[in-house]
Amino acid sequence: MMRDKMKLKLVTDSNCDLPLEFVYENQIAIMPFNYSIEGTEYLDDFGESLPYTEFYKKIRSGLPTTTSQIPPTEFEALFLEYVKAGLGVIYISFSSALSGTYNNACFARANILESYPDANIAVIDSLRASSGQGLLVYKAASLLKKGKTFHEIVELLEVEKLKIRTVFTVDSLEHLRRGGRLSTTSAVFGYLLEIKPLLEMNTIGELIPIGKVRGRKKSINFLFDSVIAEIDDSLELVIIINHADCYGEASELRDRIQIRFKSAHIILNDLCPTIGSHSGPGTIAVAYTIKKSSEGET
Repeated sequence: MMRDKMKLKLVTDSNCDLPLEFVYENQIAIMPFNYSIEGTEYLDDFGESLPYTEFYKKIRSGLPTTTSQIPPTEFEALFLEYVKAGLGVIYISFSSALSGTYNNACFARANILESYPDANIAVIDSLRASSGQGLLVYKAASLLKKGKTFHEIVELLEVEKLKIRTVFTVDSLEHLRRGGRLSTTSAVFGYLLEIKPLLEMNTIGELIPIGKVRGRKKSINFLFDSVIAEIDDSLELVIIINHADCYGEASELRDRIQIRFKSAHIILNDLCPTIGSHSGPGTIAVAYTIKKSSEGET
């Protein structure tokens, strides 16, 4: 019983795309990814090293970017700091299908347990990115405030993550082409027809295409329609919207959803450079809890 009463530390990484105010208020530790532009490396630290607007300005000018995963040594140093302070650690990771970071955190956990076998460290694969990962972190913070124990929180999050749907639209096919997710011919053809791809995170954490429409307005309408049709309105409504330097369009989407669900708590925030490097400016991601578990669906 004493172990269940221990103090807990919630940890995530910069791909959660939550507002910095929320992170501070809930005392969440953030592991920053790294990205580089023209050989200059930056921490993905909520726009402190490089403001979001400057980052997307560079992206729009055609400058190439690269991203790197968080190494095991950084996880081990942070986890060990909390373990030595007598804290239980719950780390909510960026999708393992998109990065080796989850595995690096697991490796760090295993190393610590060799020396501290009684340490309580949980590494949770969110199977999500951006707003979806952020929503799972939001749920974890809420459970912590309610006084749930280490084991209760871990068990609940493993269930809750399968109830979160994350849908995306991107404004340009070029960045998907650069990342090898689309052929050059398809990208050019799509550009000429103003094709806007629609994507989601599936139940194994992959980013997959689920359709395409012609025109930006229709792609944003798809995000709105998805929320309206699928959100579980029997629960406390929490919706997270992230945008890649397209605040106007994202805020209009927020306002439309707010009119429909007046009691909803809607968080609107920037899309981080680590994800924006691959999706490009104009990306909008929306996460919400669906009416039924998506387990088994793709």
